[in-house]
Amino acid sequence: MFEYDASRLHEIAAECLAQARRLGATDASVDVSESSGLAVTVRKGGVETIEQTRDKGLGVTVHVGRRRGHASSSDFSGAALAQTVAAAFEIARYTGEDEFAGLPDADTIAREIPDLDLFHPWDISVEDAVSLACRMEAAAFAVSPLIANSDGAWVNVNHGQFVSANTLGFAGGYPYSRHSLGCAPIARLGDAMQRDDWYSAAVVPQRLADPARVGRYAAQRALSRLAARKLDTCKVPVLFEAPLACGLLGHFVQAVSGGALYRRSSFLLDSLGKDVFPGHVDITEDPHLPAEPGSAPFDSEGVRTARRVVVAGGRLHGYFLSTYSARKLGMKTTGNAGGAHNLALTSRLTRQLDDLPAMLERLGTGLFVTDLMGQGVNPVTGDYSRGASGFWVEKGVIAYPVEEITIAGNLAEMFRGIAAVGSDTVQRGGYRCGSLLIDRMSVAGN
Repeated sequence: MFEYDASRLHEIAAECLAQARRLGATDASVDVSESSGLAVTVRKGGVETIEQTRDKGLGVTVHVGRRRGHASSSDFSGAALAQTVAAAFEIARYTGEDEFAGLPDADTIAREIPDLDLFHPWDISVEDAVSLACRMEAAAFAVSPLIANSDGAWVNVNHGQFVSANTLGFAGGYPYSRHSLGCAPIARLGDAMQRDDWYSAAVVPQRLADPARVGRYAAQRALSRLAARKLDTCKVPVLFEAPLACGLLGHFVQAVSGGALYRRSSFLLDSLGKDVFPGHVDITEDPHLPAEPGSAPFDSEGVRTARRVVVAGGRLHGYFLSTYSARKLGMKTTGNAGGAHNLALTSRLTRQLDDLPAMLERLGTGLFVTDLMGQGVNPVTGDYSRGASGFWVEKGVIAYPVEEITIAGNLAEMFRGIAAVGSDTVQRGGYRCGSLLIDRMSVAGN
């Protein structure tokens, strides 16, 4: 599975740091990694692609005073390592000084590294992966004769390991795994065609959803979109399906991340300690959940991570900061170099029975959005305008599918307008959320 054992990755990192010191570097950091993977795609029962990958890479950052240089290589030979470190050193000699550059403060570095159970190999052969994908797609076709085509079914298997180290004495790393499977059937009724998809992803292969269920559910989603209509322009409550709600959570993270804040390019500037959501909404970050894809004992700088409350009762209690962005803002790093870790948005009003049917009942009459298109989000102003499709809901019951509409609002107002959060939670990368009901948005149609 791996060409190198973990001890050799540690040796490579140590060699690079020693070389940087010999050249006269004030400080240095290095990341050494390798990965292997299998990706299989089938379409209409035939194999479309089989990819087996094996990658490795090394990145070195050298600090000379307040000057910084970076170089990378995919060659782990002794000569290549020396050349890479020398290149980073030369770049650092000629770049401009930056008073905020440098390694993290020593008191933020992770000294104890917990085992978060992030490595679960999936020992599956190419033949078995193809068979699994075919079974998933066949289950989709079996749902209805109206499933007339397919964009394919896929199985992805990924394993990797890395070591990060710096001249503050930090050296840590671990192996990890990421696996997924999914299907994208196409339904046809007359001249009208609709495509939808569903997938499952997990660190532990045994936690992946049953392939046949994934195929059937993807087919049901595609079928439900047939005979879609347009809507008249209106202002109504909008319910975002759980996967799309995770996307809204991602917009929030972007808005309160250090880079956007110190550049003053965020609609949530100076929002710390202020009410950003209604009082029933909480957002927590827990990097230490075992066997979860968003878990990490330390961030990409070697800073320790910790569970924290980001939003409590609607009020923002923390940003997402790296060492550099924290220094620019006169603050301390939050251990988020590289992004958020297992972020969960919840509501104090949510009950266990608040599944999707219950959320549709809360919606009453309005729009249930299941797909979004385009990139119409302005991170500076928060203006939000995206193409959408989904279902028109009347008195809590789905009436008919809709398409070719645009939903519009402002993210700051949308966040404050969250009326309910469903118990139908899904995990998408490092974000976890149920369906989100926004009290009112503009819907542009006919």
